[in-house]
Formats: sequence, structure tokens, C-alpha cells
Amino acid sequence: MPLTLEQLNTAPPGEAARLLDGLYENSPWIAQAALAQRPFRSLAHLKHAMARIVEDSAVDNQVQLLRAHPELAGKAMVSNALTAESTHEQGKAGLTDCTPQEFEKIQRLNADYNAKFGFPFILAVRGPRGTGLSRAEIIDTFERRLGNPLDFERGECLRNVHRIAEMRLNDKFAVAPSEGEQVWDQLEKLAEFSDPGFKEKGQLTVTYLTDAHRGAAARIRQDMKDAGFDEVAIDAVGNVVGLYRGSDAAGKALLTGSHYDTVRNGGKYDGRLGIYVPMAAVRSLSRAGKRLPFALEVVAFSEEEGQRYKATFLGSGALIGQFNAAWLDQKDADGITMREAMHHAGLPGTVEAIAALRRDPSRYLGFVEVHIEQGPVLTESHLPLGIVTSINGGVRYACEVMGMASHAGTTPMDRRRDAAVAVAELALHVEQRAAKDGDSVGTIGILNVPGGSTNVIPGRCQFTLDLRAPNDPQRDRMVDDVLAKLKEICDRRGLRFTTELTMKAAAAPSHPQWQARWERAVESLGVPLYRMPSGAGHDAMKLHEVMPQAMLFVRGQNSGISHNPLESTAADDIDLAVRAFRALLDQLAAERH
Repeated sequence: MPLTLEQLNTAPPGEAARLLDGLYENSPWIAQAALAQRPFRSLAHLKHAMARIVEDSAVDNQVQLLRAHPELAGKAMVSNALTAESTHEQGKAGLTDCTPQEFEKIQRLNADYNAKFGFPFILAVRGPRGTGLSRAEIIDTFERRLGNPLDFERGECLRNVHRIAEMRLNDKFAVAPSEGEQVWDQLEKLAEFSDPGFKEKGQLTVTYLTDAHRGAAARIRQDMKDAGFDEVAIDAVGNVVGLYRGSDAAGKALLTGSHYDTVRNGGKYDGRLGIYVPMAAVRSLSRAGKRLPFALEVVAFSEEEGQRYKATFLGSGALIGQFNAAWLDQKDADGITMREAMHHAGLPGTVEAIAALRRDPSRYLGFVEVHIEQGPVLTESHLPLGIVTSINGGVRYACEVMGMASHAGTTPMDRRRDAAVAVAELALHVEQRAAKDGDSVGTIGILNVPGGSTNVIPGRCQFTLDLRAPNDPQRDRMVDDVLAKLKEICDRRGLRFTTELTMKAAAAPSHPQWQARWERAVESLGVPLYRMPSGAGHDAMKLHEVMPQAMLFVRGQNSGISHNPLESTAADDIDLAVRAFRALLDQLAAERH
């Protein structure tokens, strides 16, 4: 019979410890210490309690925990000396079926890893979906993590230990994160669409209005229809809009969603998670034949990243009446204007059609967005969900420094007008200036020398500036300092420069009432509450200008990395996000009655 929380909470200490036996490999002290915190409100509460026991223990104890784990496809597997749990997990990942070449490679990696770190390589081989990683994925991860520093890798191993314990706990309680698994599967299928030049390499890049972008939009539209939305359409800028009607035809709607475009060689969850979590909530409402006292409008925003054109937040901006008509004449790297791209995609490509997308804020209750965290805070805190308190304000510039291209061998160092060196000097200043504030960030993300040659001093250097801070005054002071430094560098070096502001977004504090709704939703799941700012920009920043907004973050795996193919999250955490979203809807429904 599956274990229940009531059974665990009421069992005598010795019996309770026995019930949790095997969660942490040959380390019963963790569960025993966590049991002092009974009663547990949820499995998430129990998981967090055990993770904190490990986190708060001495480093020597943590290393002993890691050393209690067997090597992957190691001697213990060969001699059948693994615990039942490890045998199941390594078998599910196919490690018992390694080819001789694979087995030899893993043995070599095991030896190298142990020699470097002093403990075995630990990976939750059942993976984020729980169905098992491939041997190729395991070997790739093994090789990548060999390059990590010791302290970082110890933390990554411990996070994998907790993920292993989470899945073992699910097995004991016969719990399956079925809604999270469905969302995970849908996002995998959505990632099949990728631009040419990237798809062939197994990389995900979906740029505004490319064939891959249009294919992704069509898939989202079909998924919305299958989920039970009453109306689904692609609007004049390529947003996919799904409407689930409320019981009151004249009532207001809740607006939610996120973007489906990606950065180059990006991840599968950035933006897209915030489309499919509310879609899962609509699916459950539709299957139950339930209507809320308000409508739910889910928007898959077409363009948030600004990769193809200088039009960051295009999709969400159009909904608040912020579309620059001059954007239609912008050309991409291939000389295609946005208007031409829209016509090719079957969109009208007119200012009038885009202006008609503007929403009347009085018709909406507010805007909420679910998003992968894109950082390490939640995963290092062993928490699946976080409540966003504010989104940092940011600006972006497209810049160019112009000097004089000349012969690299014949031009003395004191006669040079090197554009690239000037930008390199500025990059160091950006790093130092942002660090001075403590919580500001600054990045030169693109640096390009047009027509550059090994033996030619760069005469031009194009670059981008991305500057962010928790509030607008702090951001603006940093911007002023950085631009003043650019001028000082160029004046001193005899160079010219241009700057073009391509994006400016105000800091967006969460609306207190909506933030409180998210907090109550998370607390209702028995998940410890964690409040945090967002360093990344989101579509919620645009909607913030016309209606109340608040966001929910979902923990990322692989140390929370994002804008990267390693971006990932577990089906268990997605499942909690779906349940939190439904709890928020229930609160709103109770308030509207």
C-alpha cells in the first residue's frame, strides 16, 4: 500500500524512520533529523525539510553523503551490490546495457572525476521527466561537469541527490506529477521547431516570423484547441490568443501568458512554460465542465527577445498600444523588412491592424505570468516556487565606435585609433560600475568587428549594452555613468561613437494584492514561501504599465541556467506550478462570487 502523509505524521519515531528508509543512499540520518519537524503539510514540505538538513550540515557530512552513493555503471553495479533503489534507477537509464565502448568511457570518467573531486559523480539518471536519461545524455553531462570547480560541483551533486530522493519519495507515496509531465511533454514537442542552421545541430532557436516561429504558433494554437479553449486565434503581430469564457459574459477577464520566441541556441522553458501552465489549468476546467465567474485569456506572445528586429516586447507591447510604426521598415540581417516578414506570414502588416490589438485595461482583472526563474536562487534554496516582488528596470542600446582601420604591423601603438580596444575598455568599466551598486547588472552581449581581419586594426566595432537595476533612478544613474565613460574613452582615443536606445523598460513592482494571491496559492500547497526580485525582463513589465501584475517563478535545474540548451526544470516543479495557478484561480473565483 502507498504511504500517506497522515501515516507518516502519526507514526512513532522509529516506525516513521523505517517508512522513509532508502530515500538517501545509506544515509538514514537525514530523514531521522527531518522527522523532528512533523507534521508535514505536503510532500514538498517534507522534501524541503530533508534538503535543509543536508544544507545545514557540515561539509564533511555532505561529502560522506556523496561518498555513500555508488559510481554510475561502476563496480557495485557489476557485482550486483547496488541498493534496490539504485539498481532500479541505473537500469531505467540503460546503464546495465552499456556497450563495451560506453562502459570503458564511463569507467575512465569515474576515475578522473574521483581523482579531481574526491567523491563519485552523482546524477539523477531518471531525469527531469522521471523516465530516464539516455546513456549519451549521461556521458555528455559527466564530461561537462568534470570541468566545474570543486565547491560548485559538490553543490550540483547534492542537488542531484535531492532530486533522486524526490523521485524515490514519489514512489513510496505512489504520487505521479501527471499534469507536470504532460506540460513537460508538450514543451518537448514544441521544441521540435527551430530555425535552419540551428535545428540541424540539435539547437533551439525560434526567431520572429520565421518558418519555425510560425510552426510553433500553429502547434500552440492546436494545443489550445485541444485543451478546450472556446476561441483561439493568431493576431496581427503573431500572438496566439486563447480565450476560455467565464460564466458571466459581461464580466472581466484574467490575462496571462508569456512568449514563445527564443534566444539563439536557447532553452525550452523560457517563456513557453508560462503559456502551457495556464493551458493545463484550462484543460482541467474544460474536462470538468467548469466555468469561472471571469474569462481567462492566455496569450503566447510572439516576440519578447528582440532577436530579429529591434522590437523587444513587441507582442505584449502591442496589447497596450505600444507599437512603433517605424519598426515595419526595419530590416533584418538578410535585408527583409518587418512588413515583408509579416506579409510572408499571412499577417496584414499595417499600423491600423496592429493598433486594433490594444486592450481596454478596464476589461481585465489583471495580468499574471508563470516563468522559469532563469537563475540559481531557487535551486540553491531547495525550493520549487518563488514569488516575484519586482522586475528590474532595464535599457538596451545598439552602439558603434568608429576609428581608423590600418595595418597591424606598421602602425605604432601610440598612433592607433582602435575601435575594438575602446569597447574592451568600456566592457571592463561596465563590469566595475554595475558591481559598485551591488544589485545592478551590466552586459555587453554582442561585440562585432565588421570585416575584421587578423592583420588589420579594427576601424569599427559594433556592440550592445544591456543595463539593469531594481529601480529606475539607480538604473538611470548607471546608464549616465556608462555613456559618459564611453564619451571619455572615445575623446581620449580620437574615436567617434553612436548609440541607439532600442529598449527601455521601467522597473515593475508586483501589485501587493496580486502578489498576496500568489503567496496564498503557494502556501495552500504546503510549499515554503520565498519572495524574490526578478533580474530578467518579462512581458509582465509591459502589462504592468496598464494593469496590476504579479509573477510566479519555477525552479530551474542545472544550477538554474537559462538562455542555454541546459535550461531545464522537473515535471514535479511544473506540476506544483499548475496547482498553484489553479489555486490562484480558485481564490479569484471565491472573491467574484
